[in-house]
Amino acid sequence: MALKVMITGATGMVGEGVLFECLQNPRVTEILMVNRRHYELQHPKLRELIVQDFFQLDQHAQEIADYDACFFCAGISSVGMKEEKYTHITFDTTLAFARSLLKVNGAMTFCYISGAGTDSSEKSRMMWARVKGRTENTLAALPFKGEYNFRPGAMLPFDGQKNWKSVYRLITKVIKFFAPASVITMHELGNAMINAAVTGYEKQVLEIRDIKALTGKR
Repeated sequence: MALKVMITGATGMVGEGVLFECLQNPRVTEILMVNRRHYELQHPKLRELIVQDFFQLDQHAQEIADYDACFFCAGISSVGMKEEKYTHITFDTTLAFARSLLKVNGAMTFCYISGAGTDSSEKSRMMWARVKGRTENTLAALPFKGEYNFRPGAMLPFDGQKNWKSVYRLITKVIKFFAPASVITMHELGNAMINAAVTGYEKQVLEIRDIKALTGKR
């Protein structure tokens, strides 16, 4: 299957890793980066669309219509943020983007990068876990061809990734030493998202063990 994908968040850690997997994966034939700021990279598969306000995505209906999947990797840390602002960035922005896609292409698969520890009940004491849970639940109810919420934990990067802090790489290696089952690579995450778009998966919420399982499917 030739897969045309759209990626958000390529200027960040996770989005860049998913982008690298899509660039090297032969099943992905076209990639559209939807970025708020320019990402300096040239590749025959790759195009870039600058959208500084994701609430205005409707203005780009023609550019976003002809894709098989969206890998939504844009996000922000909740550290130091009030719940109202974090909700606006994490929930409101993501749902606005997803609903704009539905207007032009309901046959698309939507893959959302959430996080390990997200609370589906939306009742956690941790603010970010509640907001992420609400985001997952609302996305899951949208009428996409497929909708999958990925909950990666610690991740190891591709060689050559720019948006990766050395301290995070060190922390991840420590976690891998003591708890290897809780660590995945960006290759595994990106490949699992591609497989979800191609073959689907029996669950809409994918924990680390599901991501690893889906990575091995062809």
